[in-house]
Amino acid sequence: MGYEMIEVRPMTKRIGAEIFGIDLREPLGNQAFAEIHDALMKHQVVFFRDQRIDHEAQKAFGRAFGKLHMHSAVKGLDDHPEVVAIHADENSKFVAGEKWHSDLSCDPEPPMGSILYMHTLPETGGDTLFASMYAAYEGLSEPMKAFLEPLSAVHDANPVYKALFPDIQKTYECNSHPVIRTHPVTGRKLLFVNSSYTTRINGLSLEESDAVLRFLYEHIKNANFHVRFRWEPHSIAFWDNRCTQHFAVWDYFPEVRSGFRVTVAGDRPF
Repeated sequence: MGYEMIEVRPMTKRIGAEIFGIDLREPLGNQAFAEIHDALMKHQVVFFRDQRIDHEAQKAFGRAFGKLHMHSAVKGLDDHPEVVAIHADENSKFVAGEKWHSDLSCDPEPPMGSILYMHTLPETGGDTLFASMYAAYEGLSEPMKAFLEPLSAVHDANPVYKALFPDIQKTYECNSHPVIRTHPVTGRKLLFVNSSYTTRINGLSLEESDAVLRFLYEHIKNANFHVRFRWEPHSIAFWDNRCTQHFAVWDYFPEVRSGFRVTVAGDRPF
Protein backbone atom coordinates (compact mmCIF):
# COMPACT_ATOMS: atom_id res chain seq x y z
CA MET A 1 0.00 0.00 0.00
CA GLY A 2 1.02 3.61 -0.40
CA TYR A 3 1.47 6.07 2.46
CA GLU A 4 0.79 9.81 2.27
CA MET A 5 1.75 11.04 5.76
CA ILE A 6 4.69 8.79 6.59
CA GLU A 7 7.58 7.00 4.91
CA VAL A 8 7.86 3.28 5.72
CA ARG A 9 11.12 1.42 5.10
CA PRO A 10 10.87 -2.37 5.61
CA MET A 11 13.85 -3.92 7.39
CA THR A 12 13.34 -7.58 6.48
CA LYS A 13 10.89 -9.52 4.30
CA ARG A 14 9.07 -10.99 7.31
CA ILE A 15 9.15 -8.44 10.13
CA GLY A 16 10.11 -4.89 11.03
CA ALA A 17 10.01 -1.43 9.43
CA GLU A 18 11.30 2.04 10.21
CA ILE A 19 8.88 4.96 9.97
CA PHE A 20 9.97 8.48 9.04
CA GLY A 21 8.22 11.81 8.53
CA ILE A 22 6.21 12.01 11.75
CA ASP A 23 6.72 13.91 15.01
CA LEU A 24 5.23 11.87 17.84
CA ARG A 25 5.25 14.87 20.17
CA GLU A 26 2.25 16.11 18.18
CA PRO A 27 -1.26 14.60 18.28
CA LEU A 28 -1.90 12.06 15.54
CA GLY A 29 -4.47 13.01 12.93
CA ASN A 30 -6.79 10.35 11.56
CA GLN A 31 -4.69 9.78 8.46
CA ALA A 32 -1.40 9.50 10.35
CA PHE A 33 -2.96 7.11 12.87
CA ALA A 34 -4.40 4.93 10.11
CA GLU A 35 -1.08 4.75 8.28
CA ILE A 36 0.95 3.89 11.39
CA HIS A 37 -1.66 1.30 12.36
CA ASP A 38 -1.56 -0.23 8.87
CA ALA A 39 2.24 -0.33 8.95
CA LEU A 40 2.19 -1.99 12.37
CA MET A 41 -0.31 -4.62 11.20
CA LYS A 42 1.83 -5.39 8.16
CA HIS A 43 5.31 -5.28 9.71
CA GLN A 44 4.45 -6.29 13.33
CA VAL A 45 7.04 -3.95 14.85
CA VAL A 46 7.80 -0.39 13.74
CA PHE A 47 10.61 1.94 14.77
CA PHE A 48 10.96 5.71 14.96
CA ARG A 49 14.14 7.79 15.27
CA ASP A 50 14.80 11.20 16.85
CA GLN A 51 11.62 11.41 18.94
CA ARG A 52 12.34 13.48 22.08
CA ILE A 53 9.01 12.74 23.72
CA ASP A 54 7.97 13.27 27.33
CA HIS A 55 5.69 11.02 29.41
CA GLU A 56 2.52 12.81 28.36
CA ALA A 57 3.33 12.53 24.66
CA GLN A 58 4.24 8.87 25.01
CA LYS A 59 0.98 8.14 26.83
CA ALA A 60 -1.01 10.10 24.24
CA PHE A 61 0.60 8.10 21.42
CA GLY A 62 -0.29 4.88 23.20
CA ARG A 63 -3.87 5.97 23.88
CA ALA A 64 -4.40 6.60 20.18
CA PHE A 65 -4.28 2.81 19.80
CA GLY A 66 -6.34 1.86 22.87
CA LYS A 67 -6.61 2.03 26.63
CA LEU A 68 -3.27 1.87 28.43
CA HIS A 69 -2.53 -1.41 30.19
CA MET A 70 -1.22 -1.33 33.76
CA HIS A 71 1.60 -3.81 34.34
CA SER A 72 0.31 -6.61 36.57
CA ALA A 73 3.66 -7.14 38.33
CA VAL A 74 5.86 -4.02 38.03
CA LYS A 75 4.91 -0.64 39.50
CA GLY A 76 4.89 2.36 37.18
CA LEU A 77 6.23 5.82 37.92
CA ASP A 78 4.69 7.62 40.90
CA ASP A 79 3.39 10.52 38.80
CA HIS A 80 2.69 8.41 35.72
CA PRO A 81 1.59 4.92 36.81
CA GLU A 82 1.02 3.86 33.20
CA VAL A 83 4.72 4.42 32.45
CA VAL A 84 7.27 1.76 33.45
CA ALA A 85 10.97 2.65 33.70
CA ILE A 86 13.32 0.38 31.76
CA HIS A 87 16.79 0.95 33.22
CA ALA A 88 20.08 -0.90 33.56
CA ASP A 89 23.43 0.28 34.92
CA GLU A 90 26.49 -0.93 36.84
CA ASN A 91 24.30 -1.98 39.78
CA SER A 92 21.87 -4.13 37.79
CA LYS A 93 21.64 -7.83 38.64
CA PHE A 94 19.30 -8.51 35.72
CA VAL A 95 17.59 -6.58 32.92
CA ALA A 96 14.02 -6.62 31.71
CA GLY A 97 13.41 -8.86 28.71
CA GLU A 98 16.62 -10.89 28.71
CA LYS A 99 14.72 -13.93 27.40
CA TRP A 100 12.42 -14.48 24.43
CA HIS A 101 8.93 -13.43 25.51
CA SER A 102 5.61 -11.83 24.72
CA ASP A 103 4.76 -9.11 27.24
CA LEU A 104 2.47 -10.32 30.04
CA SER A 105 1.02 -13.27 28.16
CA CYS A 106 0.11 -14.45 31.70
CA ASP A 107 -2.68 -11.85 31.90
CA PRO A 108 -6.27 -12.85 31.05
CA GLU A 109 -6.18 -10.23 28.28
CA PRO A 110 -2.52 -9.87 27.25
CA PRO A 111 -1.47 -6.45 25.90
CA MET A 112 -2.10 -5.45 22.31
CA GLY A 113 1.27 -3.76 22.07
CA SER A 114 4.08 -1.91 23.80
CA ILE A 115 5.80 1.39 23.03
CA LEU A 116 9.37 1.64 24.29
CA TYR A 117 11.23 4.96 24.23
CA MET A 118 14.96 4.87 24.96
CA HIS A 119 16.74 8.14 25.77
CA THR A 120 20.12 6.86 27.02
CA LEU A 121 22.06 4.10 25.30
CA PRO A 122 25.48 2.48 25.70
CA GLU A 123 28.12 3.38 23.15
CA THR A 124 27.66 -0.07 21.57
CA GLY A 125 25.31 -2.95 22.26
CA GLY A 126 21.89 -3.04 23.88
CA ASP A 127 20.03 -4.09 20.73
CA THR A 128 16.57 -5.66 20.82
CA LEU A 129 15.63 -8.66 18.69
CA PHE A 130 12.05 -9.22 17.54
CA ALA A 131 10.61 -12.47 16.17
CA SER A 132 7.53 -12.89 13.99
CA MET A 133 5.13 -15.47 15.38
CA TYR A 134 3.35 -15.50 12.01
CA ALA A 135 6.60 -16.70 10.45
CA ALA A 136 7.16 -19.17 13.31
CA TYR A 137 3.70 -20.67 12.75
CA GLU A 138 4.10 -20.77 8.99
CA GLY A 139 7.48 -22.49 9.39
CA LEU A 140 5.87 -25.50 11.07
CA SER A 141 4.92 -28.63 9.13
CA GLU A 142 1.25 -29.22 8.39
CA PRO A 143 1.06 -32.23 10.78
CA MET A 144 2.59 -30.13 13.59
CA LYS A 145 0.13 -27.29 12.93
CA ALA A 146 -2.75 -29.78 13.07
CA PHE A 147 -1.43 -31.25 16.34
CA LEU A 148 -1.06 -27.86 18.02
CA GLU A 149 -4.29 -26.28 16.72
CA PRO A 150 -6.69 -27.57 19.43
CA LEU A 151 -4.27 -27.18 22.34
CA SER A 152 -4.05 -24.52 25.04
CA ALA A 153 -1.17 -23.72 27.37
CA VAL A 154 -0.68 -22.27 30.84
CA HIS A 155 1.00 -18.84 31.04
CA ASP A 156 2.16 -18.31 34.62
CA ALA A 157 3.94 -15.20 35.92
CA ASN A 158 4.66 -16.61 39.37
CA PRO A 159 7.94 -18.41 38.50
CA VAL A 160 9.21 -15.20 36.85
CA TYR A 161 8.33 -12.60 39.45
CA LYS A 162 8.71 -14.68 42.61
CA ALA A 163 12.33 -15.29 41.54
CA LEU A 164 12.89 -11.57 40.91
CA PHE A 165 10.98 -10.30 43.96
CA PRO A 166 11.22 -13.07 46.60
CA ASP A 167 10.43 -10.70 49.47
CA ILE A 168 7.07 -9.59 48.04
CA GLN A 169 4.11 -11.61 49.24
CA LYS A 170 1.98 -11.59 46.11
CA THR A 171 0.36 -14.05 43.75
CA TYR A 172 0.80 -13.12 40.11
CA GLU A 173 -1.37 -13.76 37.05
CA CYS A 174 -1.77 -17.28 35.65
CA ASN A 175 -4.05 -18.02 32.67
CA SER A 176 -4.46 -20.46 29.79
CA HIS A 177 -4.42 -19.36 26.15
CA PRO A 178 -4.50 -21.13 22.76
CA VAL A 179 -1.16 -22.45 21.51
CA ILE A 180 -2.16 -21.30 18.03
CA ARG A 181 -3.76 -17.88 18.16
CA THR A 182 -5.69 -15.98 15.49
CA HIS A 183 -4.81 -12.29 15.22
CA PRO A 184 -7.97 -10.23 15.85
CA VAL A 185 -7.20 -7.68 13.10
CA THR A 186 -5.33 -9.53 10.35
CA GLY A 187 -6.98 -12.92 10.83
CA ARG A 188 -3.61 -14.62 10.44
CA LYS A 189 -2.65 -17.59 12.61
CA LEU A 190 0.41 -17.40 14.84
CA LEU A 191 2.31 -19.31 17.51
CA PHE A 192 1.45 -18.09 21.02
CA VAL A 193 3.80 -19.72 23.54
CA ASN A 194 6.94 -18.17 25.02
CA SER A 195 9.75 -19.35 27.26
CA SER A 196 9.25 -16.64 29.90
CA TYR A 197 5.64 -17.31 30.83
CA THR A 198 4.40 -20.56 29.23
CA THR A 199 4.88 -23.42 31.69
CA ARG A 200 2.77 -26.30 30.38
CA ILE A 201 0.53 -27.43 27.52
CA ASN A 202 -2.83 -28.53 28.83
CA GLY A 203 -3.93 -32.12 28.19
CA LEU A 204 -0.41 -33.50 27.66
CA SER A 205 1.68 -35.35 30.19
CA LEU A 206 4.44 -33.28 31.78
CA GLU A 207 7.06 -35.12 29.73
CA GLU A 208 5.14 -34.58 26.49
CA SER A 209 4.49 -30.93 27.30
CA ASP A 210 8.14 -30.26 28.13
CA ALA A 211 9.29 -31.92 24.91
CA VAL A 212 6.86 -29.96 22.71
CA LEU A 213 7.64 -26.64 24.41
CA ARG A 214 11.40 -27.24 24.11
CA PHE A 215 10.96 -27.79 20.39
CA LEU A 216 8.80 -24.67 19.97
CA TYR A 217 11.18 -22.47 21.96
CA GLU A 218 14.10 -23.59 19.79
CA HIS A 219 11.98 -23.10 16.67
CA ILE A 220 11.24 -19.48 17.66
CA LYS A 221 15.00 -18.77 17.80
CA ASN A 222 15.31 -19.28 14.02
CA ALA A 223 17.05 -16.14 12.73
CA ASN A 224 14.92 -16.23 9.57
CA PHE A 225 11.99 -15.07 11.71
CA HIS A 226 13.86 -12.12 13.27
CA VAL A 227 14.72 -8.46 12.93
CA ARG A 228 17.40 -6.77 15.06
CA PHE A 229 17.00 -3.13 16.06
CA ARG A 230 20.07 -1.06 16.85
CA TRP A 231 18.95 1.67 19.20
CA GLU A 232 20.02 5.30 19.06
CA PRO A 233 19.17 7.92 21.70
CA HIS A 234 15.51 9.01 21.44
CA SER A 235 14.40 6.05 19.36
CA ILE A 236 11.03 4.34 19.79
CA ALA A 237 9.97 0.76 19.12
CA PHE A 238 6.26 -0.07 18.87
CA TRP A 239 5.53 -3.79 18.65
CA ASP A 240 2.32 -5.77 18.20
CA ASN A 241 2.54 -7.99 21.26
CA ARG A 242 -0.03 -10.41 19.85
CA CYS A 243 2.15 -11.63 16.98
CA THR A 244 5.75 -10.97 18.08
CA GLN A 245 8.24 -11.91 20.74
CA HIS A 246 11.31 -9.92 21.70
CA PHE A 247 14.65 -10.32 23.41
CA ALA A 248 16.72 -7.54 25.01
CA VAL A 249 20.44 -8.15 24.59
CA TRP A 250 22.44 -7.35 27.75
CA ASP A 251 25.93 -7.03 26.28
CA TYR A 252 26.77 -3.55 27.59
CA PHE A 253 27.36 -3.99 31.35
CA PRO A 254 28.28 -1.77 33.23
CA GLU A 255 27.07 1.00 30.88
CA VAL A 256 23.67 2.69 31.19
CA ARG A 257 20.64 1.87 29.04
CA SER A 258 17.53 3.75 30.09
CA GLY A 259 14.05 4.61 28.88
CA PHE A 260 10.32 4.26 29.45
CA ARG A 261 7.58 1.95 28.25
CA VAL A 262 3.81 2.26 27.94
CA THR A 263 1.62 -0.68 27.04
CA VAL A 264 -1.66 -0.76 25.13
CA ALA A 265 -4.43 -3.03 26.41
CA GLY A 266 -5.46 -6.05 24.36
CA ASP A 267 -8.11 -8.74 24.41
CA ARG A 268 -8.49 -12.44 25.24
CA PRO A 269 -6.67 -14.65 22.70
CA PHE A 270 -8.73 -16.92 20.48
